[in-house]
Amino acid sequence: MEHKKTYYTKELSTPHGTLIIEGPITADQLASLEFHHDLLAFRPAEQQHKALVGIADLEEGRIIIARHENTVVGYVTYLYPDPLERWSEGKIENLIELGAIEVIPQFRGCAVGKNLLIVSMLDDAMEDYIIITTEYYWHWDLKGTNLNVWEYRKIMEKMMSAGGLQWYATDDPEICSHPANCLMARIGKRVDSDSIQRFDRLRFMNRFMY
Repeated sequence: MEHKKTYYTKELSTPHGTLIIEGPITADQLASLEFHHDLLAFRPAEQQHKALVGIADLEEGRIIIARHENTVVGYVTYLYPDPLERWSEGKIENLIELGAIEVIPQFRGCAVGKNLLIVSMLDDAMEDYIIITTEYYWHWDLKGTNLNVWEYRKIMEKMMSAGGLQWYATDDPEICSHPANCLMARIGKRVDSDSIQRFDRLRFMNRFMY
């Protein structure tokens, strides 16, 4: 499948200054920018910066960033699912995963996450994909936000819906391990029915086991 990427940019005014929401950006562009030290939800900021440069280099990899002047203060990533996860087992070439979304505490509550998703979906090529995200409560910054799992889940669902992602049922054991976990997905307008059926089979693998 050919992976076209069309660059988009948008300005977002916040109480802390104007942000540029842009992407998908190239590995070289990302490497040349500062990476805010508070972007450490997944690993130390310096390591995460390198990891994102690696994703931007992938053929299917897409990274949309929120930039304050020369510093990345938020991002969202899209890439093929981890080979160890159920979602890669169907070998669905047009299925990509929203792998991570992160915004530094200073800019939370400024609709940055929502705008990262809106800019992501401006690219018409996204209509060729099934886009999934797996939300696990243990990845959420409950301590930093003082929210409980249900309040946080509500915010995540609202943010994801800005990008057209909806809740989908699944029997995936990790998602089923806590009721706040969930699978969300967006099925592009041009996705063929065979891919949708294969995705449905992936969502409910356990019902085929006897």
